[in-house]
Amino acid sequence: MVSPIDVAKRLVLGRPFRSDRLGETLLTKRLALPIFASDPLSSVAYATQEILLILTLGGLSYLHFTPLVAGGVVVLLAVVALSYRQVVQAYPSGGGSYEVVAENLGALPGLVVAAALLVDYVMTVAVSVSAGVDNIISAVPDLNPFRVAINLAFIVFLTAMNLRGVRESGRLFAIPTYGFILGVLVLIVAGFGEMLLGHTPVAESAHYQIHAEQVGLSTAGLAFLLLRAFSSGCTALTGAEAISNGVPAFRKPKALNAARTMTAMGVIAIVMFTGVTALAMITKTKVTENACDLIGFPGDCHNDAQKTVIAQITAAVFGGHSVAFYYLMVTTALILVLAANTAYNGFPLLNSILAQRRYMPRQLHTRGDRLAFSNGIILLAVVAGILIYAFHGSTTRLIQLYIVGVFTSFTLCQIGMVRHWNRELRSEQSKADRLRVHRARAINAFGACFTGVVLVVVMVTKFTHGAYLVVIAMPILVAIMWFIHRHYTAVRAELDIDPDDLETLPGRVHALVLVSGWHKATHRAVQFARATRPDTLTAVTVNVDEADTRRLADAWDRNHVGIPLKVIESPYREITGPVVEEIKRQRKSRPRDVVSVFIPEYVVGRWWENLLHNQSSLRLKARLLFEPGVMVTSVPFQLQSSRSRDFQTVEHRAGEVRRGITGPSDPT
Repeated sequence: MVSPIDVAKRLVLGRPFRSDRLGETLLTKRLALPIFASDPLSSVAYATQEILLILTLGGLSYLHFTPLVAGGVVVLLAVVALSYRQVVQAYPSGGGSYEVVAENLGALPGLVVAAALLVDYVMTVAVSVSAGVDNIISAVPDLNPFRVAINLAFIVFLTAMNLRGVRESGRLFAIPTYGFILGVLVLIVAGFGEMLLGHTPVAESAHYQIHAEQVGLSTAGLAFLLLRAFSSGCTALTGAEAISNGVPAFRKPKALNAARTMTAMGVIAIVMFTGVTALAMITKTKVTENACDLIGFPGDCHNDAQKTVIAQITAAVFGGHSVAFYYLMVTTALILVLAANTAYNGFPLLNSILAQRRYMPRQLHTRGDRLAFSNGIILLAVVAGILIYAFHGSTTRLIQLYIVGVFTSFTLCQIGMVRHWNRELRSEQSKADRLRVHRARAINAFGACFTGVVLVVVMVTKFTHGAYLVVIAMPILVAIMWFIHRHYTAVRAELDIDPDDLETLPGRVHALVLVSGWHKATHRAVQFARATRPDTLTAVTVNVDEADTRRLADAWDRNHVGIPLKVIESPYREITGPVVEEIKRQRKSRPRDVVSVFIPEYVVGRWWENLLHNQSSLRLKARLLFEPGVMVTSVPFQLQSSRSRDFQTVEHRAGEVRRGITGPSDPT
């Protein structure tokens, strides 16, 4: 009989896939773009907003620095996209930044990058989902009290879809991703069209004034404010490395298809980010970290949420109650939520690579029945859900923990690529190939310098605003991975077989059958122990109740069991301790001998029945597993409740056939 849990699992996940169907899950460029690039594409919806949030701390006069800050982000995005094209072509196996750094800079820097990426993937899920919910609340403000619950519901949905498999989730996510791209491009064209026609759109916040938190900034203060705005705008680069991690998921030619997808992602992201930022300036959109700093803000600034920047721009261009407005809000919310899918693909894959190299538990390396890395997907969902709950689904608070991991991996990866190209130059002889390598090395060297400077800026500007948590988390993760690797290495060394081990045999085998009464389960355990032909065989019982022990001894003699029954006294009515002490005594007198312990156990069919049976045997097995030279064998006895209806039907039919009631082929 199929359990309700199995039925629910099949309804959510679908039927399992055979291992030889892995090739059918490979992706075309059209599906790979929404799967691996939805994060950097969706960040268009909030990257501009993050720049404005920081600049408004100084007041309205500082908003004219927005194009300068956005220009720096665009240049950085172009550099990163070009740099990772080199990674994709040089390392098509899918390790991405981790593989590049581990191979070229060593194991420890590789673990630093792995920790940075793992943290970043978790933050991607938390930030993307919370930003998507922000846009939903912008369209339906009454949902604000249910912010955390909506966030967690989306994480559950994303987890279920990704457990169904990469290709199937890609089909689902492609429509909102391309719908969002189309909507933003139409918004940009319509907004600039209205401006050229003399009807410049105006945001609802254009007439608001701002209560500046930082008044009269010095030159150093202004520089710090601009750098902080730049570091916040760099959220547009999150997830840019995911394509380099997912190369094995592409169809052949894998590296070429991945490189082309990387280029498409970079071009589309730059166009959309530039257009949205320009429209934010044209419409005079304003947004602050605290709604109470907006002078003229309608409603309760303590409880009512501000509309997002993209919501204000869309309302200014198309109208706040138009079909186009709700279309863009829906697609924006969807792609922001689905942008977490980038992490749902990158996080499990990276964990699988780390597990294969013994830096993560081996369970993270195996695929589930839908050929997805199920354990990694579930782990990501749990950690991201905890973050959402802890920070109350606040994008502004969560985003402060973002970026540090991104630029740590960016910088170390580009340095590793420079070393890779230096090694290539020593072996290349062709002039054309050497020219290609020199060009690639120059791109990666510039990328390393640029992202290194940005890493310092991000670290300094975000440290006191929450980034210190990431700085603490990364070394802890590195230490955990190093400890796991050391453990696996030690276990492997301990399990290596020496020549002496092949010739060493136990002196004799002494079997003990633990019994508490004379019944079918005890009889089966005794018969099975006999079948193993040990050198000695003894039944052992612990005297915790004189009457029960006397009844067992009488039944033993009456049924002529044929093996001795030894009674172990237990004045304190404990079972485990006296049995372990008896075995230790046998082992001490004959250290080269092996003691084989047979424990009868009941197999039950209902969860609550487990609470009523086998508790003593479970405690005893837990103790005996730590005793050297002791083998523990469970002898199951299936009670009636453990038998499924199908099994009972087969038994019933077999009995009828034996009695001649029905024939073997009788359909009844």
